[in-house]
Amino acid sequence: MSETRSDGELLRSAADGDRRAFEELYRRYAPWLTARLRGRCADAGIVDDVVQETFLAIWRGKARYREDGDVAGWLWRIGSRRLVDAVRGDGARGRLRQALARLRHRDEASAEERVLAGVEHGDLAGALVRLSPELRAVLQATVIDGLTTREAAVLLGIPPGTVKTRAMRARKQLREALA
Repeated sequence: MSETRSDGELLRSAADGDRRAFEELYRRYAPWLTARLRGRCADAGIVDDVVQETFLAIWRGKARYREDGDVAGWLWRIGSRRLVDAVRGDGARGRLRQALARLRHRDEASAEERVLAGVEHGDLAGALVRLSPELRAVLQATVIDGLTTREAAVLLGIPPGTVKTRAMRARKQLREALA
């Protein structure tokens, strides 16, 4: 009977080049990470690529675990960031476009910022929970992840027009709930 190693032991061994430890870590967490990422992205190909990139970053030493938290949470942070990058096509041109967009609109408050600024004692968390899962998913993608309408459409597997409509409905419902 073999001894089951802790996540920390597996990560330390994998960092030292232990292929078996890395494979065990992959078997332990790849299905879980895949399922979580598929909940955020309808494109199974992108999700599979992101899972592979996440574990390759660990194997190549580009992602370092500091042993100060949960391994699953650490993997989720790496995978979710890589998913956003994959959906955005995070190349130099994309980063430049984002920087220019921030400069161009830095003095304009977004609809989300206006709603949040007006909420001092409102129940934002309660208002968000009362939104339908479809509306919450659009807000998650566009507000929290900062994706464009087109990027959110790819991530969620819905047309860009549907993203716009759901975002508009979500904002309206939040304004009403917080008024």
